[in-house]
Order: sequence, then C-alpha cells, then structure tokens
Amino acid sequence: MDSENLNMTEITEARRKAIAASIRPVTVEELHRLESDLFPYADDPWRERYQEFIKQHPSASYYHATTHDQVHLIYCDTENRGIWFVPGSGLGPLQEKGLKIMKEVVKKGH
Repeated sequence: MDSENLNMTEITEARRKAIAASIRPVTVEELHRLESDLFPYADDPWRERYQEFIKQHPSASYYHATTHDQVHLIYCDTENRGIWFVPGSGLGPLQEKGLKIMKEVVKKGH
C-alpha cells in the first residue's frame, strides 16, 4: 500500500510540474478553438459537457494546462472550478486536490 501512495505522490508531483510549465491564460474564444481540436466529432458526448462548463461563466478568467501524460485541464479562476479531460477518453470535474494545485499555480503567476 505504501508503494501505491508513493506512486500517486510521484504522479501528482510530476503533474504539478507539468501544469506549472504549461499553464497559460486563455480566452473563451481560444477555448472554443481548443474544443474543435480536442473534440473533432460534433456528436462526441464529452463535447457538450465541455461547452456547458464554458457557458456557465462566459466572462470568467480561464487557464489551460496539460500534464506530461496528456491530461488537459481547464481552470476557471473566477469560480475556482475546473475540468480535466483526456481527448478521446473522458472528462470530469476537478476535485479538491486538483483545484488546489491549479489555484496555487495560478496564484504564483504560472
């Protein structure tokens, strides 16, 4: 069990470093362009969830980052909410640990 925790700690730290290196502010327009790249099929079930996330706060401050293992993160600094997604695989809300990492990275000035 300790080795599993160590691995998760290592994975989390590697992701934190990748986020810090790749994070950048994005506009809603950029998020829509990113949507076309990440969800090329109009009937992609994750595309609607992605669109809904952006529609909820159209004038908010957003950030985009990617990890070393191809996880994309969109973070809404204004609402302290975020989503993660792996193109072609899945999407979900950022949980407390992920939100904390994103907030810290943004606060440090990326």
